[in-house]
Amino acid sequence: MTPQFGWTLSDWQTAYRDRAFDPATALHALRDQLDPQDPAWIHIFSADEIDAQLQALTSPEEQPLYGVPFVVKDNIDCAGVPTTAACPAYAYTPQDDATTVARLKAAGAIVIAKTNLDQFATGLVGTRSPYGAVPNTFDPAYVSGGSSSGSAVAVARGVVPFSLGTDTAGSGRVPAGFNNIVGLKPTKGRFSIRGVVPACKTLDCVSVFALTVEDAHAVAQVLEDADSADGYSRAAPHPARYWSDKPRLGIPESPNWFGDHDAEAAWHNTLDTLKAQGVELVPLDFTPMQKLAELLYGGSWVAERHAAIAEFMDHHAEEMNPVVRGIVENAHAFSATDAYCAEYQRAYLTRNIQQRMSAVDALLVPTAPRLPTIDQVQADPVTVNSQLGTWTNFVNLADCSALALPAGLRADGLPFGITLIAPAWQDDALADFGRRWQRTAPWKRGATDLALADTPVANEMPDGHVRLAVVGAHLSGMPLNTQLTERCARFVEQTTTAPDYRLYALPNTTPPKPGLVRSHQGKAIIVELWDVPLDQFGSFVALIPAPLGIGTLRLKDGRDVKGFICEGFAIDGARDITEYGGWRAYMKEHTRDG
Repeated sequence: MTPQFGWTLSDWQTAYRDRAFDPATALHALRDQLDPQDPAWIHIFSADEIDAQLQALTSPEEQPLYGVPFVVKDNIDCAGVPTTAACPAYAYTPQDDATTVARLKAAGAIVIAKTNLDQFATGLVGTRSPYGAVPNTFDPAYVSGGSSSGSAVAVARGVVPFSLGTDTAGSGRVPAGFNNIVGLKPTKGRFSIRGVVPACKTLDCVSVFALTVEDAHAVAQVLEDADSADGYSRAAPHPARYWSDKPRLGIPESPNWFGDHDAEAAWHNTLDTLKAQGVELVPLDFTPMQKLAELLYGGSWVAERHAAIAEFMDHHAEEMNPVVRGIVENAHAFSATDAYCAEYQRAYLTRNIQQRMSAVDALLVPTAPRLPTIDQVQADPVTVNSQLGTWTNFVNLADCSALALPAGLRADGLPFGITLIAPAWQDDALADFGRRWQRTAPWKRGATDLALADTPVANEMPDGHVRLAVVGAHLSGMPLNTQLTERCARFVEQTTTAPDYRLYALPNTTPPKPGLVRSHQGKAIIVELWDVPLDQFGSFVALIPAPLGIGTLRLKDGRDVKGFICEGFAIDGARDITEYGGWRAYMKEHTRDG
């Protein structure tokens, strides 16, 4: 057995657990298939460089990414390998891995190449590099998107199951949308940026490309952690707030497609699919988002790009890509006063955006409004690039998380993508909805012909939550269910207790409530499981009146969860309704009889 292009993390992990091949054989064979003349690659790791990494492997049981290959955008440091940022004159050889690379290696992943990019991560097109333009994986006449062009293309071709890019203005999202893959842009500070050549250091994020939402999320879990060596690293103040099964998504009320009718048609098809799944689409005025986006290149943040490479430009400006150089040299048009004025405007617009977003669970936008050809970009590089950032440029300025997802093929056979945008630290909620979208509208694995594997619905409890069994007035549709939903609790499943409980209708309770009591002559009682954010659990428990309380319930499959219990004295004079099997059935008959 040999590894195949288009394998996901699960495919690699299964092969290693089954001892189908050893990492050295598999990774050397994979490396040998990479063409050094391909513009996607800036540096292909030698056999010795791969072997050096293999020495740190332990076992598939100890390392979640054991032997899994990945590639890294060449503005992210890999120890002992030159970092060029797609500018050979800028190249340096770092002694240490970037924190993100180090964490992936510690988990067992193996870097096999460094990838091409728009020079100094300045661009959304994938054409601004002396190593060549990286073509789209579906049609080489079209752009791949940038700046993380090589990293996206490597995943779309199926060479690796995931890769690292960066995202300041959309570089981790636009290439995903153009190549039919997932692009995860984390909340700023969730992943360390130590060891990354800055574009705008206050806005930069390391991003993840993957074939599936599950894979992107799994890699993100390895990468996330505060880094004391990174001044912009931060920890989540609370767990993500999950959405209901019928979320509200804010969409642009009048998007500009810049003449790309195929993109427009694909967008409307996507909206129809979402509406059929019960998603509520709320048209919003995106004017503040667009004004904020204009600040990124039309304001003093250009000076931050200059700050990153000012010393280099003093001596080597003529060795830069002329389009990139022209953009960064605009920094001289802005003063320190301009920078403060722009920051005040950013804060005002961000507050406005947050207020609009508070009415919905997330924003839903086209990843890009058009998909241009390479010739179209070369003819007007700045204008076309600006158009591609319509729905991406504001996101980091507004401190949001984002997830780019495939949304089918357009009428011309090219990919179309959508992006979900939510407030900071909503990354896990985005991934949760992304998995649902993946099941609703599954896509092929990048540009390969391989279909996605059927993925069962995961009922694992997310970090920072308590799994709670509710039995009565807190059930879905019942009077007190809002006490859960207003705390962003997430419905998990309906199940039953172990056959060791009896259910009683408690007298003189408003609204009517049952009491669940453990008994040796009990039966299985229907319950619902909800995951409640831990920081909201105390306020929920404070609402529970005597004789009810929260204890530990045993479910039919042997699991123990927190759940509603009742003090024994309260069942004196209460009606035993165990025969109904659950509160909902009793209330249905009781209401009919009443």
